[in-house]
Amino acid sequence: MTPQTAPQRPTSTRLATLAAAICLSLAPAAALAQQMVSIKGKVVNMRAAPSTGAEVLWELSQGYPLQIVAKQGSWLKVRDFENDTGWILQSLTHNRPHHIVKSRTANIRSGPGTSHRVVGQARYGEVLRTREKRNGWVRIQSSTHPDGWISRGLLWGW
Repeated sequence: MTPQTAPQRPTSTRLATLAAAICLSLAPAAALAQQMVSIKGKVVNMRAAPSTGAEVLWELSQGYPLQIVAKQGSWLKVRDFENDTGWILQSLTHNRPHHIVKSRTANIRSGPGTSHRVVGQARYGEVLRTREKRNGWVRIQSSTHPDGWISRGLLWGW
């Protein structure tokens, strides 16, 4: 009696199946890498490990935008606009979009474009509430600046 083997698929079908499997296995990681959150509380500790006893690396203010890198239980491993990473409790975050100024200064304009007048300036590291995005511009809201528009290239967040 000869052992039976599964019929062989054509090479192109096997390659397509393999490619699909790889894409599907990477999809959750890619989706997670693009997921953003912002800080819910007034001040939240970013820690070196997923534990309330771990070293506090940074204190983050309300609205501070973060990119999720990984999840472990109720903890999120996050990255900020300077590529610093750490851990925060997921319950201390929310899904309200914010941006942070990544340039030395950023002109706040009355409309989405350089032809609109400058109504204020935001400085490096300032957290701004995202109200709208249009054609490479972000309409922001801040308690210390007039509402207006900033070029997306000067900001980090969502």
